Amino acid sequence: MVRLMSLLLVLMTLPIAAQAQVYRCETDTGTSFSDQPCGEDSETVTIRDNRIGGNFGDNLPKPSDPTETDEEDRQPARQESEDTCRFINSTDLRTYLTRNQVVKGMTKDHVLRAFGRPPETYPTPQETWVYHTKYYGALYELTYVYFKDGCVERVDYRKP
Repeated sequence: MVRLMSLLLVLMTLPIAAQAQVYRCETDTGTSFSDQPCGEDSETVTIRDNRIGGNFGDNLPKPSDPTETDEEDRQPARQESEDTCRFINSTDLRTYLTRNQVVKGMTKDHVLRAFGRPPETYPTPQETWVYHTKYYGALYELTYVYFKDGCVERVDYRKP
């Protein structure tokens, strides 16, 4: 009895693999669909399985043959330059701008959108924008934004 119950439980948890057959027919009023053939000209319609699940790699291209060499593989590796500008995705950028926050890699335009026009700018020895933070009319903090090649290299917060 216990074996029968466990077998029944296992069978109930298995997904049902049977699919209903669908037929398509052209009539005087238009196209109709049915689970039974609706005339001599009825066509069988193939319905894709829409169950949830599967493999993320189902739609990926087949892996290439490892013996084939690509043109890029034959060229020497390019040396990446130490560029101060970096890609900031739009979601992170919106978050930074909403918080009025400046981070390394932002452009001058991003800094202007976050902080506005700086009251002080120094072009040499390194381009620096200085922002004043005031609380209750008193100077509370100075923010130094250092640029290199048009992008933020670093940000320093100092007490006056």
